[in-house]
This record gives sequence, C-alpha cells and structure tokens, in this order.
Amino acid sequence: MARDYIKVRVPATSANVGAGFDVFGIALDKPNDIIEVEKSSKLEIIIKGRDAKYIPTDPRRNTAGMVASILGKKVRITIHREIPLSSGMGSSAAPAAGAAFALNEMYDLGLPPEQLVRLAAKGEKVASRVEHADNVAPALLGGFVIVHKNRMISLAPGNIGIVAVHPDIIVSTRDARAILPKKLSLEDVSFNTASAASMVVGIMRSDISLIGKSMENRKIEERRSRLIKGYKHVSKSALDSGASGVTISGSGPTMIAVCDMDERETIACAMEKAFSDSGVKSEAYITTIGKGAEIIG
Repeated sequence: MARDYIKVRVPATSANVGAGFDVFGIALDKPNDIIEVEKSSKLEIIIKGRDAKYIPTDPRRNTAGMVASILGKKVRITIHREIPLSSGMGSSAAPAAGAAFALNEMYDLGLPPEQLVRLAAKGEKVASRVEHADNVAPALLGGFVIVHKNRMISLAPGNIGIVAVHPDIIVSTRDARAILPKKLSLEDVSFNTASAASMVVGIMRSDISLIGKSMENRKIEERRSRLIKGYKHVSKSALDSGASGVTISGSGPTMIAVCDMDERETIACAMEKAFSDSGVKSEAYITTIGKGAEIIG
C-alpha cells in the first residue's frame, strides 16, 4: 500500500572483505544512517548529523537524490548521517540504498532486490564515479553478499565479531583505485581466488578462524596499506590481541578485524592504541554482520 511518509534504517557496509575485490560485501550492525522520505511538491534533500556540511544537497549530486530522480519521484529526503564520510564503510552507498528501499516501499513499486541494487548502484555512481554494487548490495540485502554481474547471493552467518576502526586519515576512492596494479601474476590470481573461495566456506560455516585466514590477499592490500599510516602496527596489534584476521574495509582507511564476539572490546582497544602510537586518532565500532535496510517508521 502506497504511503506519504516512511523512515528507514540503512547500515554501514564493508566491501571486498579481503580478496573479494568488487565482489564481496558485508552489512555492519552499526553504525547506521536513518533516511526519512515524505511526499513533496519538489525533490529536496536535507542532510543532518555527521559530516553534514560536506554532503551536497543538489539532488543530481547526491546519491539518494539521484535515485529519486531516476524514479521521477518528488519527495523530501532527510538523511540523518552516522556513517563517517570517506571511511570505506559505504557512506555514499547507504543513502542510495536507503532511498531505493524507501521509495520502493513508499510507492509500492514492487521492484525485486536485484533491480533495487542496480538502481542504488546508479545513485552511488554520483559520488564514486563507478557503478558497482559491493556496498549497496549488502546495505539492501544484509549479511554477506556476493555480487557477480547481475546476480546477488546473500548469506547470513551468525555471531561473527567485527571490529571496525576508522582512523582520522583521508583516503579518496580514486587514489585507492589508482594505486592498484593493472595486472596480476597467475600465481597471485590463484592465491586470491583460493582465499575468496575459502571465505565463502567460512561464512557458510560461521567459522571465525577460517574467515580470518581467508582475508589474506595479494597486491590489493599491500598497495592500499601504503595510504594508511600505522597499518602494519595496527594489523599486528589486532592479531596479537586475538583477531582471526584483519583487512582494509573497502578502499579504506577503516580497518576491520574478525574475532569472537567476546573479544571485540579488547581488540578495539589494541587497534586504537596502535593508531595512537602511530600519531593517528581513530574511532572504533564494536559490531557484527547485520541486517540490511529496514522500515522503522
């Protein structure tokens, strides 16, 4: 049934999860953005909360606004931001996914999940310059998502401890992509493929040890780690404190560690201290693999 107003929660996300470059993504239980959508005489974007002053309100330059523009809907979209900007945690994907989900429900459009993901990816392109779905897919579907062309496979592992530590470092997605090698050796491709395959098995089994080991990858992490001051010290500190694995979240600079649920606080403190030792302020999120976008009002 169509409605005049809707309020949704949409999660932060972490793409790649190691070797799954532009293929894997997970929804995080927190942080979240809250998206309010109400019918209006014109398309309007209002930004509140974290980093609000840096987010464009021109609908054609805003990821949520672009989604509404594509659908031709005149609505007022209010984005209550909690996800840090340029963090590698899907800060531009969340509003796009939230708007796609909200408008589909609000207008009773009946769009299937795969179509919603493609719509949200078109919206996110405004910010990322690239139309890819490894953040918008988990933001919509929740859990651990595999994106392969137009196919999305979502798995829901339980009790996977995640620590996401966001350092006060600026890493642009364009820089993080530009630093990557144009070609990989057959040996490196084989290694990354094996890591990706074992990651899927680990997720299906909710096997924290296997998930952590499967975060290992060649070339991508090595290159992008150069943009994150203190990376090696933070990674070692997390592993020494009990983490099963550590990797860069998306294009960075956030780093995520996987661990048992009851070890998260200890590992978060160790990672924050390691960044501090390297002269970098940071913020930790004690979280887990969570749900996708949902209606809350």
